[in-house]
Amino acid sequence: MARAHVDDRLVLDNILDDLSALGGKGAVQESAAPAFREADALKHVMRATTTVDGTRVENSGEHSWHLALYALVLADQAGPGVDINRVIRMLLIHDLVEIDVGDVPIHSQNGQAHASVETQAAEAKAADRIFGLLPNDLRDDLRALWQEFEAAETPDARFAKSLDRVQPVMANLMSGGGTWSTYNVTFDQLEARVGSKIAKGAPALWDWVREKARPWFG
Repeated sequence: MARAHVDDRLVLDNILDDLSALGGKGAVQESAAPAFREADALKHVMRATTTVDGTRVENSGEHSWHLALYALVLADQAGPGVDINRVIRMLLIHDLVEIDVGDVPIHSQNGQAHASVETQAAEAKAADRIFGLLPNDLRDDLRALWQEFEAAETPDARFAKSLDRVQPVMANLMSGGGTWSTYNVTFDQLEARVGSKIAKGAPALWDWVREKARPWFG
């Protein structure tokens, strides 16, 4: 059945009118609605990592949700003082910049593209625009949280980054190699590009994953 035509701008205007009419403490803020609309675009950003059945690639919205689940389930792998609620918040927003920049696979261009100056600058610009759609208090809070994740210097951020790296490894193990085959990744490259990040935030988790991955590389 064909999808009925919908005037998206009109729908959004109607929603904003309804939210404004709610009023009162705790009501959904009218000014947040454009950010909700923009965040939906993350569902259309395709990643290199496939679903575990190998039938298609995942999108960045699915990846972010999956990471939040990883944080809940693997909370016991976090180091002392790690706030899992903050970690989950980081993981839910960490890839919003990909709405503008797209996903940059960690193994692409021989592992150089992901950490390039150009990519970092583009993502910072995207963060300014996308978080700028939020009300002022949330804008500053979430923009700072995103930057904390990127810097990976705090215990919360290091654990969040470790989960961001381990999820694709788990997907590749479950799907017959996945992006390791696509990009001809060696075990040494996996350790350098991925293992080092996982080990900083969850060393025991990397020890376990490394032994699971090693046989795949022969």
